[in-house]
Amino acid sequence: MRTNAMKTSTVLLLVCTIFVLCGAADALERPGVEFRIFQFPADMIPRIDGDTSDWDIVPGDYVIGTDQLQETVRGRGAAIDTTDINVRVRVGWVRGLNRLYFLYEAYDDYWDFARDSLQNDIFELVVDGDLSGGPLIKQMNPNRDRVSIEDLHFTFHGVHAQNYHIFTPPGNKDWTMVWGCPQWIKDLPYAHHAYSYDFRHGESGNLVLEFWITPFDYAPYEGPENAVMSSLDENAIIGLSWSILEYDNTDTYEGFYNLSHKTTMYGDASDLCAFRLMPLEERFRKPLEPYWTFTIVDMDRRLVFFKDMSHGTVNGWLWNFGDGTTSDEQNPLHTFMSPGEQTVTLTVTGPAGTSKFTRVWDVVLK
Repeated sequence: MRTNAMKTSTVLLLVCTIFVLCGAADALERPGVEFRIFQFPADMIPRIDGDTSDWDIVPGDYVIGTDQLQETVRGRGAAIDTTDINVRVRVGWVRGLNRLYFLYEAYDDYWDFARDSLQNDIFELVVDGDLSGGPLIKQMNPNRDRVSIEDLHFTFHGVHAQNYHIFTPPGNKDWTMVWGCPQWIKDLPYAHHAYSYDFRHGESGNLVLEFWITPFDYAPYEGPENAVMSSLDENAIIGLSWSILEYDNTDTYEGFYNLSHKTTMYGDASDLCAFRLMPLEERFRKPLEPYWTFTIVDMDRRLVFFKDMSHGTVNGWLWNFGDGTTSDEQNPLHTFMSPGEQTVTLTVTGPAGTSKFTRVWDVVLK
């Protein structure tokens, strides 16, 4: 049985290991290649139901197909026969939601999913939301000669980056095997999935898998209470890759086709690919959208910093702080004379006209 002392020591070891390995983020695979993650408007979030129509707004150049994959285990470097297996993947996100959305569309000439085991056609997905890099599975931990595999499993495996073995389709199994200790990440409210297909085991056909996951910078075995979600921010780069494990009624996969072009992407986050979280496309935006945030710099002095985050061409700003004072600075620092709930309005002016944005009682001072 694992004692509290053992848990404490191994957690400290985990933290030290991750700290040392953070520099590995620069070593993402396929230098010079950067894939894109489409930003869905907040009112057009894809419904997870196996219907691909929600993804029609995603431009074709976001599609990542079989041509980007490489066989890295059996027949390394050999061309992939698209009459045997052919896939298309699109990835999306929504600003303000720490979720990654996926649409996986695949044709296979033999879908293998009858066994109650890991031997199943698989879409293997690995994500490293904060580019921490380095090993994410116990078998690759550099301290495995000092710490038992058991303890590495419960304190390290899948904690700072996550590996999903997604069954395509699962048959009677759960939709995915999370390879690591945080099994809770594959269920609501941290993930959701839907399939659409009309073939049986051993038949050919087309499969649609639609799902979303939540990437975590820290996903402990114990559960979500102390977990840390990855922060998904516009224009940021995350580590992401996938592979296709193809079984044709065999005990060993016949193909390992992966996006990273490096087999060890399954267990080393430094071997993932660079994916950029793209801004919202202009066609979904108004020509002028005022928006702002704030930071209370000093509560005792009622000193507040206001930051303009408006979209569009802006050449004039007018802040009304609701206390009889105004400012024409873009990012003012303002001292309120009285405590309480404040109502602040920013009016912006540009070639597209004039527009304003008000926050009512967001700023509260004592």
